[in-house]
Amino acid sequence: MNSINAYNALGVSTIDTVASKKKSLGQDQFLKLMTTQMTHQDPTKPMQNGEFLSQMAQFGTVSGIQDLQQSFKDFAASISSDQTLQAASLVGRSVSVSSDQGLLAAGGEIKGSVDLPSSSSYVNVKILDPATGDVIATKSLGEHPAGRVSFVWDGMNANGNVAHPGAYKVQVETSIDGLNTALQPEIQAQVESVSMDSSKNSLKVNLTGLGAVNFNQIKQIL
Repeated sequence: MNSINAYNALGVSTIDTVASKKKSLGQDQFLKLMTTQMTHQDPTKPMQNGEFLSQMAQFGTVSGIQDLQQSFKDFAASISSDQTLQAASLVGRSVSVSSDQGLLAAGGEIKGSVDLPSSSSYVNVKILDPATGDVIATKSLGEHPAGRVSFVWDGMNANGNVAHPGAYKVQVETSIDGLNTALQPEIQAQVESVSMDSSKNSLKVNLTGLGAVNFNQIKQIL
């Protein structure tokens, strides 16, 4: 009978699903070895009470560690499942992630923001051709206090013409304490799907125009 993966209904795919098996001394093996030792012990030198209690204490320690390890595994699996369900609920929604690239759709625009650590006398956003490095357009946002500053590029180049659809590089330049400083922009993109890497217990969010990013790279859910 084929098993049904609950994640498939949520648009979540699983990567590297083959898990490696580790060999360890379990409780049954421990008891079997101990029983064998007692059965074949030298009658003239039977196991002393102290030695017997010591081995039983070791058994209790091994058993406790195994139970604790299993508890941690169950806890980690629960967290991973919760994160997967949360990430799956983002499919079709827009999010903001740290990226220096944005996708210009036909008739669309590139939206983003930047977090200013302090007030700045100017904030400039440059749109560049990723292949040549040529500046396609520049948006001057003026003076701003510390905090988040949003920007939108409408797809018009410096000559007033509509730029070709595709991926463009985004740079943000500002003045921090009188020094010209480049800041990391955050770009808005739509979530297409979510992938779970079970071998690394990590989530990947696949974004339109940006590709796969780690789930923890998401800065805002819009």
